[in-house]
Amino acid sequence: MTHDVTSATTETVETDAGPARVTWHRARRRPRLVLAVSHGAGGGIEARDLEALAAELPAHGVTVALVEQPWRVAGKKVAPAPKTLDTGWRGIWPALAAPGLPVISGGRSAGARVACRTATELGARAVLALSFPLHPPGRPEKSRAEELLGAGVPTLVVQGGNDPFGRPEEFPGYGGGRARGVPPGVRPRGSAGARAVVGDGWAYELVEVPYGDHGFAVPKRADITQEEAMAVVTDAVVRWAGSLG
Repeated sequence: MTHDVTSATTETVETDAGPARVTWHRARRRPRLVLAVSHGAGGGIEARDLEALAAELPAHGVTVALVEQPWRVAGKKVAPAPKTLDTGWRGIWPALAAPGLPVISGGRSAGARVACRTATELGARAVLALSFPLHPPGRPEKSRAEELLGAGVPTLVVQGGNDPFGRPEEFPGYGGGRARGVPPGVRPRGSAGARAVVGDGWAYELVEVPYGDHGFAVPKRADITQEEAMAVVTDAVVRWAGSLG
């Protein structure tokens, strides 16, 4: 799979937390959704999953907006408190909604938490949570499940099977099931999708990236390649976004 992320435009957006930056990858035909995704606390929009989505989704009528939070634009190495991250996301939202399309609020790791916390308030169509940090590594008692379950809109979680911040089986309502988002010919162990109904009838769905860590990296000894792992991510998001109408 070859990803072309070169055809993009960049916009600076002023927020109460400082200037943020949005890199737009426009839908190539008949745009129907905007997928806005931000990075985690330890990296930027060059993350492999964000780049893969930016390359793949525009061909399916989804404009992808890769969002750099103000702290990252300012060159700081440590993310601020969650409240400040939420402030930045709120400030970016008008630019994300400007195309006049429904917006999927998304992010990886800390960015996924922001998307969940603010989804209802901002009127997000849905939430995409990549590598949701269910708990700090080795501290399952410090669960952040309440943030995920409180999103209040349809939510897709894409989680590495070996993510130290929360393996799929640790998530509320995860019950295994048939493989979802796995490319033809790939039969990795442990790939499963689960749907859990929570709240007032809305559901979150979980798709596992077999062997993946918090950055969806897979070990060389795995029976799935890194390219196939990224295909699990992109295929799952394409399918799910298509179900949103």
